[in-house]
Amino acid sequence: MQRTYSIREFLSLIVILLIAGWGGLLLLMNGTQPTIWPRWLFFVMFIVAFTGTALPFVVYLNQRFPSDPPPASTVLVREALWVGVYAAILVWMKFGQVVNFGLAMLFLMGFLLLEGFLRLRESSFWRKP
Repeated sequence: MQRTYSIREFLSLIVILLIAGWGGLLLLMNGTQPTIWPRWLFFVMFIVAFTGTALPFVVYLNQRFPSDPPPASTVLVREALWVGVYAAILVWMKFGQVVNFGLAMLFLMGFLLLEGFLRLRESSFWRKP
């Protein structure tokens, strides 16, 4: 029997991440000057906000397309964190005016490949004899 997670199991984490991320971004953008420490805090809040936004979609996709062995709950949070890191990298490159479609797709393929290798490594540890 496969273990599938529902969004209800992650609801408290989703709400905390969304409030901390998007609320922090709102307070940061309305209450600070763009000096060095608020800029770094912007990227941290951006990662938290997009992780919280992506987590319900990641849980749904893992429900819809189950794998054998099923992933742990930490794997689902890690996959949502990849989305947050990817979005923050794109924004960082946009500030430097170096991002384009090809580079964004290259980073996306790199993150997907890295997650695929991590999932392959984890599934090899849990094979039943």
